[in-house]
Amino acid sequence: MKEQFFNVNKTLNCAGKLIDFSIPKVMGILNVTPDSFFDGGKYNSDTEALKHVEKMLFDGATFIDVGGYSSRPGAENISVQEETERVIPVIRAIIKFFPEAVISIDTFRSEVAKAAVGEGAVVVNDISGGQLDALMFATIAALKVPYILMHMKGTPQTMTTLSTYENLIKEVIDYFHPKIARLQELGCKDIIVDPGFGFAKSIDQNFELLNNLDHLRILGKPVLAGLSRKSMVWKALKIDTDQALNGTTSLNTIAILKGASVLRVHDVREAAEVIKLVTKLHA
Repeated sequence: MKEQFFNVNKTLNCAGKLIDFSIPKVMGILNVTPDSFFDGGKYNSDTEALKHVEKMLFDGATFIDVGGYSSRPGAENISVQEETERVIPVIRAIIKFFPEAVISIDTFRSEVAKAAVGEGAVVVNDISGGQLDALMFATIAALKVPYILMHMKGTPQTMTTLSTYENLIKEVIDYFHPKIARLQELGCKDIIVDPGFGFAKSIDQNFELLNNLDHLRILGKPVLAGLSRKSMVWKALKIDTDQALNGTTSLNTIAILKGASVLRVHDVREAAEVIKLVTKLHA
């Protein structure tokens, strides 16, 4: 019934390649950082990164999300130059060996976004929703690429102290409305919203957000859920991150049932299997 009232955009134009969200898609994470919370340091060489990209594409990833800045709580704040030097060689290598790959650049810096798109990235994934770089929205408009707009308060260094809300769901939706309007004024047509699990939210708030994920339909945009191996899984279960795959799969299943169009994950095959099984319910 909700689908009749809130018409959600179900396609994304990635440099002329149309991504159809009538069936949800998987975004595989490629962190080329030494300090990401789960896979930091694993893929810092081109060889290891390309092996991982090949596996993710084989396992069913539609998007490869390349990040060179760790956004884990309290992560080191590196320079624009260092972030750029981490991601550009990897993007070039992916384009060379997997030219059909749909690459997303995970950055909140407009300079890094511009450089990455210049090398072949076709989506910009901004954890700050434009808040940490005043030039980001204008840059997205000029680049004419899809934009993933995430909810966060503060910075990766301060966000854990900013998890106070009077009405979490309302405040998340209110955060998105003016930003979407501004992006559309600038001519941005392809926008995905990400409620920002783990970013300026407590464990209980993350579960409240997941339980109400379908409320984001009111925004009329596809929703990305980034739940993979996050603290809401391993802290709730009192386990380590390397034991959090089963919990992640459980929460990804709920996210798809609640209307998510994209699952951003470390473990692509398992997420793709979730989508195949859940979509059987509506076949």
